[in-house]
Amino acid sequence: MSAYSSFRLRDYRFLLAGAFFSNFGLQMMSVAASWDLYTQTRSAMVLGNVGLVQVAPFIVLSLWAGHVADRLDRRLVMAVSQAACLAACLALALSSHSVGWIYGCLLITATARTFQGPSRGAILSQIVPPEAVRNAITWNSSAQEIANVSGPALAGVLLVFTSTRTVYWVQVACAVITLISFASIRLRRTEAPSVAPGPRGFLEGLRFVRNDKLILSAVSLDLFGVLFGGATALLPIFAVDILHAGPAALGWLRAAPSIGAVLMAVSLAHYGKILRAGPTLIAVVIGFGLATIGFAFSRSLWLSLVMLMLTGVFDNVSVVLRHSLVQVGTPDHLRGRVLAVNNIFISCSNQLGAVESGWTAAWLGAVPSVWLGGVATILIAAACAVVSPQLRRWRQD
Repeated sequence: MSAYSSFRLRDYRFLLAGAFFSNFGLQMMSVAASWDLYTQTRSAMVLGNVGLVQVAPFIVLSLWAGHVADRLDRRLVMAVSQAACLAACLALALSSHSVGWIYGCLLITATARTFQGPSRGAILSQIVPPEAVRNAITWNSSAQEIANVSGPALAGVLLVFTSTRTVYWVQVACAVITLISFASIRLRRTEAPSVAPGPRGFLEGLRFVRNDKLILSAVSLDLFGVLFGGATALLPIFAVDILHAGPAALGWLRAAPSIGAVLMAVSLAHYGKILRAGPTLIAVVIGFGLATIGFAFSRSLWLSLVMLMLTGVFDNVSVVLRHSLVQVGTPDHLRGRVLAVNNIFISCSNQLGAVESGWTAAWLGAVPSVWLGGVATILIAAACAVVSPQLRRWRQD
């Protein structure tokens, strides 16, 4: 199969475009919101609480969102949730940027993304043939990481020459393009939902993950590894107080992990399967922890950028392996609910990781918070390697 075979599919192109512009706008909003919050308060706690605001809907509503994805038209769910995101973007662009207002708009966006995530992931099997799923997942990852690079970089430039309001208006345009892209998708096939009524159907995805020891081990490793190893929430502190740089540097620091991830994603698309998937996953999580420690102790902007790029390289391998495992190993009638459970793990790792980083930085300082998190990531990966024989033996056939 060609490395570019997924691009021949019309509906996959629309899905990819929508995913790209959705994430592009989200990354721009994240930079602008974090800049507004830090310049107003100079508080690590306020930055860390952004993660708490964004993770709460995922924890409370993800199982329901997966249930909805398996019962309703997934394209309709994506379009409605994107319309809610557009409303939140407009609210930010048209209003004052107080701390409470920013938190409120982030909460609405996170709630909409909670419902959009399982449907957007599960719809992949309805628009691409089974043999193209891994290729499509790899390019999805590439598009996401390109957005992660270009969104923060453009936001940083706009903050230098204009204001955060301009960034929010660009995000509005991205939300409109995303909505049009999702509405243009035509499903290759539709299947009658097979969802048990009541609580049994609601919790079926959770039971599936619990009983599949390999999937449980893989997503748990990501949860606890990134929970302690992330430094993204503290980047405004590193940019201003440690590296003594400005908003443009903040944009590049936010983009650096994604530069590394894009390079790795393109390599994976041409390389094909990673056969020894389990040992590779453990190794890249350890590498992520080491690069995080290197970033914590760096006092050079260029060295910090290199360390963050390496975190992106390692993280992208982990993302592609885990998403391929979940997509290929889950029946379609369960895919929305299983992806919802997966999203809970991802959101807890990313957003609660931001809370953990902010609170730890408030108590110990930004640098100890980051390097201790890197050490914890390495210890967690080593522990998973010891206690999970399924993960150690995992191979992609």
